[in-house]
Amino acid sequence: MNALLRPGAMLAAGFLILLAVSALLAPWLLSASPWEMLARPLIPPFSDASHWLGTDMLGRDIATGLLYGARTSLTVGLLATLATLLPALLIGATAGYFGGWIDELLMRVAECFQIIPQLVLAVVLVALMEPSVGSVVLALALVAWPPVARLVRSEFQSLRQREFVQAALVLGQTPSRIAFTQILPNALSPLLVSLTFILAAAILTEAALAFLGLGDPEAMSWGYMINASRNLLREAPSMSLLPGVAILLTVLSVQRVGEALREAVQATGSQGGRP
Repeated sequence: MNALLRPGAMLAAGFLILLAVSALLAPWLLSASPWEMLARPLIPPFSDASHWLGTDMLGRDIATGLLYGARTSLTVGLLATLATLLPALLIGATAGYFGGWIDELLMRVAECFQIIPQLVLAVVLVALMEPSVGSVVLALALVAWPPVARLVRSEFQSLRQREFVQAALVLGQTPSRIAFTQILPNALSPLLVSLTFILAAAILTEAALAFLGLGDPEAMSWGYMINASRNLLREAPSMSLLPGVAILLTVLSVQRVGEALREAVQATGSQGGRP
């Protein structure tokens, strides 16, 4: 657990908690909509107390856009991570527990998804559907599940040989009960670590889709903010820089927390933390 108490990990976790709370409370913290034109266009940052991060080319408040963009990025990232978990668990657990031709078939299906670059596949899937939060979440889940399923498969293959699983077999427990009451709880630690990196990738991919114009047109997004200001890089570089920094800090913080979790899991495993 020492890895989780390191200053870097604690700072990253604190930033994510503060960002999540601020994004959750954005409608109460801010009186205006992120789409509302509040002042003259292109107010520089820190030059107006009412709009301390400035305004964009339409006079919309950039700070408001950043907070609502955090709502979109974190919501899509979390929903995509949860949506990734279900097929990954079912496919990985089935392949790892039963093995044989079932394992071969399911892993070949996973390879079909992994052949195509994730962003390309996500762009194609969202383009085929109507751009919305739901379609983006579905696309992200479909491109992200194969590596998680492989991890679950590996854990199940290792754990099914343990004595407690053999004892459950002798007692006559069904394969589904053994898989989800005996094996799965012992596979959760590395799975949770993997999901933090899936979350980081989902936030990045959502921003990329929004930048390409494939995000939800009714939801403010960091990627949309960068796309909208790309023609004003010389006149107002802060319009692109601020959402870009927000994406960078969020993804780095998620990955830092994930690294700390991975180190903690490895330390626990080396000390015989598993049954």
